[in-house]
Amino acid sequence: MKKQVLSAALIVMMVLTLCACGSSGSSGTATKGVLVMATNAEFPPYEYKEGDKIVGIDAEIAEAIAQKIGCKLEIEDIAFDSIIAEVVSGKADIGLAGMTITEDRKQSVNFSDPYATSSQVVIVQEASGIKGLSDLTEDSVIGVQIGTTGDIYCSDSFQNIERYNKGMEAVQALTQGKIDAVVIDSEPAKVFVSENAGLIILDESYTDEEYAAAIRKDNTELLEAVNKALSELKADGTLDAIVAKYISAN
Repeated sequence: MKKQVLSAALIVMMVLTLCACGSSGSSGTATKGVLVMATNAEFPPYEYKEGDKIVGIDAEIAEAIAQKIGCKLEIEDIAFDSIIAEVVSGKADIGLAGMTITEDRKQSVNFSDPYATSSQVVIVQEASGIKGLSDLTEDSVIGVQIGTTGDIYCSDSFQNIERYNKGMEAVQALTQGKIDAVVIDSEPAKVFVSENAGLIILDESYTDEEYAAAIRKDNTELLEAVNKALSELKADGTLDAIVAKYISAN
């Protein structure tokens, strides 16, 4: 009986430790039982703000994961290109921000099992005459959000890249005729196009990719716990329900 009690206590301690590696607020002190998620709340429907609250697919998935591992979720809104550094430094436990698994990022962090698939698409002005990817040339001016896979992929294909802190800033530049196209993830692209008359998404996707949570390389216990939670959330339909809440099947 004593061994069983001890084992149960150790399990509780391990779970609390998993949630204690991030900082709480700006003080930098770890708080037990808190899972700190770093994100960039400029990426609807995955993460965006409603008033002062950060909502979206990633926010709800992180909340479900936190509940599974017995932690309270705390979300930090930072620049997208700072998320990996925040996780590596231990200031955040996980990064969820519609983040694509790439070989370059895997040099710095571990990734959980994928929880969503997406694609990079191209937004253009309907009146531009650009009908497909072949209409874009090396001289085309392409807008991207700094640090995203759109930024990474376009840097290999185009000479003229305009980088913006937020995807919406790139879209605004497109509407003003400052750039020829915007390369961005498909779901945010749909939102931006619906909110800005005269813009369209090209039928052909630029790339296809998978989203996952970024976790510090030495925090293998948290990685295992997150993967276990994701597996359970997939099995019981929670993941599908969260995605369906924000993304129509049509």
